[in-house]
Parts: sequence; structure tokens; C-alpha cells
Amino acid sequence: MNVADAMTPRESLVTVSLPGTRDDALEYLQERAFSSVPVVKGEGDDEEFRGLVSRQTLIERPDEDQLALLVEDGPTTTSETTIEAVAATMVAEDARRVPVVDGYLEGIITVTDVVRAIAEGEAAGDRQVGDLASRTVNAVYAGTPLPVAERELSHSGVPYAVVLDDDGEMCGVLTEPDILAVARVVEGEAQTGDAIAGQDDDWMWEGIKAVGNRYFPTRNVEIPNEPVREFMTSDVVSVGTTRTAQEAARAMITNDIEQIPLVSGSDLIGVVRDVNLLEALDG
Repeated sequence: MNVADAMTPRESLVTVSLPGTRDDALEYLQERAFSSVPVVKGEGDDEEFRGLVSRQTLIERPDEDQLALLVEDGPTTTSETTIEAVAATMVAEDARRVPVVDGYLEGIITVTDVVRAIAEGEAAGDRQVGDLASRTVNAVYAGTPLPVAERELSHSGVPYAVVLDDDGEMCGVLTEPDILAVARVVEGEAQTGDAIAGQDDDWMWEGIKAVGNRYFPTRNVEIPNEPVREFMTSDVVSVGTTRTAQEAARAMITNDIEQIPLVSGSDLIGVVRDVNLLEALDG
């Protein structure tokens, strides 16, 4: 199976154009819950692909408003490249979306596209997920205010957190798209204000002073201050260690998720992320 068989073609892509502002990219990322957006200049036969603007760049450079200065170079591929080869590129470059470029932007192939190929048997999926899963699990308490949980996800460098209840048991999963879905863009504000823990707040700990000026994904976005339990997915899909990569891929595609907790009996022992399935294709 080649990239051409799995990619989203150019005519189905939404892009942002130069010249433009950070808000153009922010609006797209919030609506689609993607990690990056392709940037082009010109139209029709004169269109040129310039790169991607990522959510992480918007977080790290909150004072930059010009879209041209937020564009990043990254790996590209061609439509004739095999699924296995582009999966290896995604793993090596830590890229969730790879533009398909042959003189101009032909499309985009994503981690989800490769996972779908595994689910449909178009790419190898017979490895057991117990061999692929990460045994390091990012977690957050169900009573944590959502802005604090967002910062925890950002600092941990992963797009999810397993949510734990008062007994330390898994009760849900919180993801970046869950946060994006309830974030509100604040127009024309230099910052969104502070969310400061009071001395009597149960969730307050040393080092947490204010998180309002680093809201997700940029400082001109407000996040509700209610606890994580109100926004998490409580109906958690999990998988056992002997399930195959193909079975995990099918569960991800069916439930529109990017990670599945790995369990042994009732015990949480790891997390299978979509990129773990790609690592299996990379040998």
C-alpha cells in the first residue's frame, strides 16, 4: 500500500494562506482538533506549499502574530512512498502529519491514516500490543481544574492523561481534543487572566501560582475552570496485552481515539498509543 492510497488529497484539505495571522491557524486547529495545519501561498497553479504551523509553536511563541514567522519546515513524502516507509518517517521525526509534496502540495497523510491501514489489514498488524505499549502512564486527578490539567499535558509532552479517582483507580481519559472542544478564543486580549489556587483549595500544591497566561493552545484562549471529571471521557476503551496491533487499530478507528489504556485484569499497566502501532511497522 502506498501513500496515495491512504492520504487526504489536496482538494479535501483545509489550509491557511500567507499572508495571515496566528488566529487563522488557531481557529482551524480548534475546529478540527489537529496538531498542525498546512500553510500555502498563492492559489490554483501558482500555489506554493510553505510548511506547517503546529499547535506547539503557537504555545511556545505567544507573542508572534505573523503567520509567516510561525511556519516550520518538516519532513515531506511522495504519493509513491510505501506506508511502511512513511510510518518510519513519522516515528523518526515525531511527525503526526506529513505533507505529500511533488512540486506542489498533493495531500496530507496522518498517523490516523496509517492506523486505518493497519486496521484494514493493508499493513502488518499481528504484533501483540503488550510488546508495543508504553509502560509509563501520564495521569491526572479527576478533581484537578481543567486549566491545570492542560498545563500538565503540555509539560508531560503527551496529548492525553488517564484520569484517576479518589482511590487512585482509572475513571476516565482526558485528551487535547477534549480541551480544545471547550476552549474559547478571546479576541483582542493581551492575556486571558489568571487562574490562581487559593490557600484552601484541595488541588493547590507548591509551585502552582498561576496558569492563566499560558492557556491552551495560546494565551488568547480561555479554558473552563471546572474539574477534569466534567470533561473527560468516562466510558474508557481498554485492551489486554495479548490483543494484536490490528485489533487495537480497529478500536482506535471505531472509537475515534489515539490511545488505549493497557490492562491486566482490572489493573492499569500501560498505554497503547497510535504511534506505538507505527513503531511495529518500523520493525
